[in-house]
Amino acid sequence: MEMPELTGGFVALLGLEFDEVSADRVVIRWRVRPDLHQPFGIQHGGVYCAVVETAASVGGSLWLGGQGRVVGVSNQTDFLRAVREGELTAVGTPVHRGRSQQLWQVEISDDAGRLVSRGQVRLQNLTGA
Repeated sequence: MEMPELTGGFVALLGLEFDEVSADRVVIRWRVRPDLHQPFGIQHGGVYCAVVETAASVGGSLWLGGQGRVVGVSNQTDFLRAVREGELTAVGTPVHRGRSQQLWQVEISDDAGRLVSRGQVRLQNLTGA
């Protein structure tokens, strides 16, 4: 299986940097900046959702390998602490990996190590034709 695209498109728009990428753990960093804020000057919740989905999908794709591809079917993300600036780090790890589906959890922390968001993504494994 070829590596998922990790540099262009939406990843580039958000400014995501991948520190670790494997079938068992994905670590992503990005800088909070005004163009990613919601109207009240804090990190937009949609950015958290997108990063959670990205971490889970990249790890899940690598785990499934050449057997097929994955698609997200559920993303449940909680926002725990408002962030206006600084660097955030997301760490994604698998909870369950089965024949037809995977469940990944992702925790996002600020540069002081405080948990600011947490999410989970259910992936469908698309195998065969």
